[in-house]
Amino acid sequence: MADPSSAKKFVAAVDPAVPPPGLAGAVVAIGNFDGVHRGHLAVIKRARTLAQELNCPCAVLTFEPHPADFFKGPNTIFRLTPRDAKAKALEQLGIDGMIVITFDKVLASLPAEAFIVEILVRRLKIRAVVAGYDFHFGAGRSGSPALLKEAGKRHGFAVEIVERVPAATADINEAASSTAARAALEAGDVEDAAQLLGHPFAVMGKVVHGQELGRTLGFPTANLLPDPSCRLRHGVYAVRVVTGGTKIYAGVASYGRRPTFDNGQALLEAFLFDFSGDLYGETIEVLFIGWIRAESKFASAAALIAQMQRDEARARELLRAPSAG
Repeated sequence: MADPSSAKKFVAAVDPAVPPPGLAGAVVAIGNFDGVHRGHLAVIKRARTLAQELNCPCAVLTFEPHPADFFKGPNTIFRLTPRDAKAKALEQLGIDGMIVITFDKVLASLPAEAFIVEILVRRLKIRAVVAGYDFHFGAGRSGSPALLKEAGKRHGFAVEIVERVPAATADINEAASSTAARAALEAGDVEDAAQLLGHPFAVMGKVVHGQELGRTLGFPTANLLPDPSCRLRHGVYAVRVVTGGTKIYAGVASYGRRPTFDNGQALLEAFLFDFSGDLYGETIEVLFIGWIRAESKFASAAALIAQMQRDEARARELLRAPSAG
């Protein structure tokens, strides 16, 4: 039997000056990969296949903060997968690591050719690059897929460009994109977002103590503080909740400011069906499956409880549907 300790460990490195351990001579998929959607998956899967063909490691090269946040200020962009969530999603794809380059003034002003020479060739010593059809890099986004290919020939690394991947929606002309998924989520359309992403939108975080309002109403909840950039529409959703990394519960969740009580900080409150126990301090993941209703202010706690009972029934109905997976 193989020694579990001998299994390859996912490597996460920030601004390495030399190739991180186990990632020298890697095939790298380059991009922001926010949301890790269908288009991103096509790039990463091609990089993984190429790495297998070349018998070398496979890693993602990405950037933090998101360039939009660097240029326009924190939380400008609704982050579908903040850094930790992105690392988790990438690890599940079976690649060897994630290399994060800090997007700062120095990187933003680096000419495209200097990015290739300084980062890809000298620091990371890559074997090959895989990027999407719309990938641009370098100061003023001057670097294009064509330039990357030409530089690869000069510097001795292979380059593959993955063409546009359509979203799995009725409009087959719509490309899978983080922008389209964000717009769907801001409208509360988590079903459409899942089609665009290729998987349900999820919020991952550590369960925090709340005011225990749900417990007093008969609906004890696990509370998360989503990333400050989150612009998911406030409302009630049918969800699945992953605890302990593997156990999955059906549930109903409210995201918003609790206008019936305090109209406070935006909080995600998930009620897990058929669960008993304490999740405080644990990291859980809430997957959004279906929209139920908008956030509302109720005249009394009794009116809210009656509505929460209807929400639970509706969530169970949505989660039983074949389309809910």
